[in-house]
Amino acid sequence: MNNQDDFFDDIISDEAEIDEFENEEYQDDEEDDDEDAEVRTVLLAKNEMLALLGMKKFADAAIIVRVDPRQNVPSAQRYDDAESATKWFNRSLATSKKNGWEVIFDGQPLYG
Repeated sequence: MNNQDDFFDDIISDEAEIDEFENEEYQDDEEDDDEDAEVRTVLLAKNEMLALLGMKKFADAAIIVRVDPRQNVPSAQRYDDAESATKWFNRSLATSKKNGWEVIFDGQPLYG
């Protein structure tokens, strides 16, 4: 088993534990948090590979998530300043485009 398999096994295991303990009150709190957040998702393609760049931004903080098919695991970076996160998100997207990645989707996540 390689590291990538271990990562996905951990994710599946963690999700199973979360499903056991989720209740209606927790879900309501989570929905309230999402209402205050701005989410942007960018799907990129290059040479039959797909990559994802995402940002969830709150008034005073943000997180940037990147899923790169050339890396073993996804990465996430938390920022205490939402403006700084936006700057780094845009810089990363510009660098990806410069390196030949094509933007397939750029916007709010699609649900449903």
